[in-house]
Amino acid sequence: MNITSIELREIRLPLIHFFETSFGRTTERRIILVRVVDRDGADGWGECTAGEGPFYSDEWVETAWPTLKDFLAPMVVNREVEGAAHIYDLMKRVRGHRMAKAAIETACWDLEARLSDVPLWKYLGGVQTEIPCGVSIGIQNSPEELIEKIEQELSAGYQRIKIKIKRGWDLEIVRRVRGRFPEIRLMGDANSAYTLADVPLFKALDEFKLMMLEQPLAYDDIFDHAELQKQIQTPVCLDESIKTPADVIHAIDLGASRIINVKLGRVGGHAQAKRVEAIARERNIPVWCGGMLESGIGRAHNIAMATLAGFTLPGDVSASSRYWEEDIIEPPVTVTPNGMIVAPSNPGIGFEINRPRIDQLTVRSAQVN
Repeated sequence: MNITSIELREIRLPLIHFFETSFGRTTERRIILVRVVDRDGADGWGECTAGEGPFYSDEWVETAWPTLKDFLAPMVVNREVEGAAHIYDLMKRVRGHRMAKAAIETACWDLEARLSDVPLWKYLGGVQTEIPCGVSIGIQNSPEELIEKIEQELSAGYQRIKIKIKRGWDLEIVRRVRGRFPEIRLMGDANSAYTLADVPLFKALDEFKLMMLEQPLAYDDIFDHAELQKQIQTPVCLDESIKTPADVIHAIDLGASRIINVKLGRVGGHAQAKRVEAIARERNIPVWCGGMLESGIGRAHNIAMATLAGFTLPGDVSASSRYWEEDIIEPPVTVTPNGMIVAPSNPGIGFEINRPRIDQLTVRSAQVN
């Protein structure tokens, strides 16, 4: 593989409905897209999942753009490598910045799968021809709105409901939701909003038989999560704390996480995600695919990753229409009435790129040759 140019685009994509977590409320996504081109003119697409501000991660759009343009892209362009699996290593001199690295790395996987005339999910070693889907529902203006949203998503067939929680929007909210939906697969995501001083709250949540509590404590912690897991019955799932395959080993060995959330951007792309999945699977720890309000390009990469054998729980990969009036891929991602996404049969990510739509949404661009 020899990448001769890398094109960057920032697009602004308005959400149909605001999405609120303990970090704040998002109404529009700023998304950096990466297009890699080889010497024969073939291309592949990736997406940087960094947010609008440095809240979920220390990476955000305004750090990712110069990191991609001035450092990472020049490390990859005009370098001969065996294949996409080796792209991450070309960028290892840059510490961290995994979301930016993943944008380039995943684009290279799309290119390589297209050139091989194979769907990306098969090229990665996926074995599931369809994946189970859940939804992530942000904090709403009222409990009644939350209940209504859950009813809508269940009617659409989604197999698991994740609700965001924060201080003041936790125990009583879960109580109301569980009272209305006693049998559904339900989980709570705290996005690091609590500390070990809140153990009594988590013990109280045990009553509601949640599938898991996702990242309840500090974003960079493993040790306190291990202590929390000793004291509660509900499985702890780590998200922000898992950045590398080594983090997975440490978290499992310490008993800090009975379930792992895998996000392509957070771990640095497909090659790293495959290592995370393999480590967890070998240790009988289930994994699932987390979402970052991706456009269709990032969503298509998530679908491909989620076909790997270790992804046994419904992820946050849902239909394009839940977020966007019009996506940037064709056709949009859809979910079957029983809450499944069928792995695409076309080469690469399996969807066509809507270039006119991307052109319409672009607010800045750059090219590295």
